[in-house]
Amino acid sequence: MTQTPTAHTPAQGQARAEITVPAQHAMVTLLGSGDALLRVIEKAFPAADIHVRGNEISAVGDAREVALIQRLFDEMMLVLRTGQPMTEDAVERSIAMLRASENGDGPEETPAEVLTQNILSSRGRTIRPKTLNQKRYVDAIDKHTIVFGIGPAGTGKTYLAMAKAVQALQAKQVSRIILTRPAVEAGERLGFLPGTLYEKIDPYLRPLYDALHDMLDPESIPKLMAAGTIEVAPLAYMRGRAQPVFTNVLTPDGWRPIGDLQVGDLVVGSNGEPTPVLGVYPQGEKDIYRVSAQDGSWTLCCGEHLWTVRTASDKRRDKPWRVLETQEMIGNLRAAHARRYELPMLTAPVSFPERAVPMDPYALGLLLGDGCLTGSTTPSFATEDPELAEALEGALPGVVVRHKGGPDYVLNRIKSPGDVVTLENPVTRVMRELDLLRTRSHTKFVPDDYLYNTAEVRLAVLQGLLDSDGGPVTQSDRTCRIQFSTTSILLRDDIIALAQSLGGVAYTRRRPAEDRRQGTALAAHRHDSHVVDIRLPEGIEPFRLACKRDKYHAAGGGGRPMRFIDSIEPAGREETVCIQVAAEDSLYVTQDYLLTHNTLNDAFIILDEAQNTSPEQMKMFLTRLGFESKIVITGDVTQVDLPSGTKSGLRQVQDILEGLDDVHFSRLSSADVVRHKLVGRIVDAYEKYDSENGTENGTHKGARDKRK
Repeated sequence: MTQTPTAHTPAQGQARAEITVPAQHAMVTLLGSGDALLRVIEKAFPAADIHVRGNEISAVGDAREVALIQRLFDEMMLVLRTGQPMTEDAVERSIAMLRASENGDGPEETPAEVLTQNILSSRGRTIRPKTLNQKRYVDAIDKHTIVFGIGPAGTGKTYLAMAKAVQALQAKQVSRIILTRPAVEAGERLGFLPGTLYEKIDPYLRPLYDALHDMLDPESIPKLMAAGTIEVAPLAYMRGRAQPVFTNVLTPDGWRPIGDLQVGDLVVGSNGEPTPVLGVYPQGEKDIYRVSAQDGSWTLCCGEHLWTVRTASDKRRDKPWRVLETQEMIGNLRAAHARRYELPMLTAPVSFPERAVPMDPYALGLLLGDGCLTGSTTPSFATEDPELAEALEGALPGVVVRHKGGPDYVLNRIKSPGDVVTLENPVTRVMRELDLLRTRSHTKFVPDDYLYNTAEVRLAVLQGLLDSDGGPVTQSDRTCRIQFSTTSILLRDDIIALAQSLGGVAYTRRRPAEDRRQGTALAAHRHDSHVVDIRLPEGIEPFRLACKRDKYHAAGGGGRPMRFIDSIEPAGREETVCIQVAAEDSLYVTQDYLLTHNTLNDAFIILDEAQNTSPEQMKMFLTRLGFESKIVITGDVTQVDLPSGTKSGLRQVQDILEGLDDVHFSRLSSADVVRHKLVGRIVDAYEKYDSENGTENGTHKGARDKRK
């Protein structure tokens, strides 16, 4: 394009510009079929005369108008150079942007930058922003974690968000797309609509399905939805990732029912450290499933509850862990004969606060394993290893471990000159304090002050138990198992809890008493024996006794503890609640030290028609944000369909979050309507009527205030 002087001098105060169109641009693409685009330009610049001759365009008239016309044709040719066509709407929007820029309140972006920003190309069409506000909306989605797109119908809020979601999925920036909208419109409620559940919710979700079909191969959509890569659900169903209110969750003070938790309470995350509860959301009654792992651990949750899992294929290909709903895994738990879904383990031992204890934890473990604590006689200890007797004596101040003969040792109080004969044995005194006095082999247990103490204390107790009454079990071509046997159900469970709290797994099996004989005697044992097989993470030393420790390491150690989902079975219907925690991976420790969560990680989440959410629903949705995720919320605050007297969460959230870092509000107007031109005019007409008649959302303000 060039500007050249002519022989004709414009009148005073006027200017003339000549624009040469390069040969590669056909004039019809610049001026439109039947000069339709040229007529739009002439109508927009009535103070200038525009003439076309060959590939030359001349404009004469007001200097400012002529300069704008020249800039306009510049921008149009830049757009055409990219292979994109110009439309009447595109020309009108370009003119509006140039005029705003000339007045000093316009954008930094040029019309060509706005009109040539491609988001997605699919099925022979390209999806791109068509107005300046749309471009800024799309740019905000790239730059911010949470974006609100607020404006009237037809401004492309949802459609552009969907395109960005598909783009992020294809670029592997996220692993799933979640599309949701509240199922409340015009006062309708799902329960009173005819048909099946699917038929009830389908009309609410149909616009989202339609947009997906525009952007993806329709044949791939069912597969992506079946795999959980794309989820489309009403907001009320998406929120229901919950557990029964009585389900135990681990806190720094021990186990608590999830229904008793409040915002600000601490629970334990996957790294063993405390993490605060950010949200607690009662979910009402739900169908419940029992999710069991192969080591016997289990917990209860609803069908929509989320689990972080990976398959053997994921591991081989070094793929990240995926997030699946409980119901997605039902019927798909085996790959050939192997369990399909591996569960994450604690990455570090649980960090409980330190508690004062009256006895060395290693000594307590030894006595729980092979000590006699009945109280009817002086406390005693049985071992074939003098090393253990020496270690026990060294850990018990004021006590001497005296050898009686064979494996038997007695724990005597060290007497000082002048001692009263009736002074209590220090071991007996501590056992009484811990409620362990008079316990027998089938009633022993680990006191809570040791069970919920620091990792060092818990490991020392476990080492004492394993050194005294456990040991390594070597297997050909396999890593070494750690095994412990006890007739006490309580001690069995405490051993399992100690191993799990350190990041390990423990399997248990029962040996009936009638099947076991007491040495060479014919009499059977009185109590069943419980055998616990343990695997601990690398770096956790299970033994102090040299012979056991050396054998364990010579066999290659214990390998890597692993858990796999073994079964998912219906377990009735219960009152439920869900929580959201601040942990980086959103995981928290539930029953049997299983790791689970209900937050949406690594996802692109779109909440459509958000004006029909209540303030509580909006808060619930926003606090479900997981790491590496992005949320786009769209709505039109003039089209609220909530029941009378119910506030719109979209209106309220603007007052709460406006100006918050990494949260952006994009506001679109009738000028951004990309449907039929008449739609924009209708929107303007309604806004004018509302402002002139003192109405808001079709309700007279006086009537609204009276209801309040």
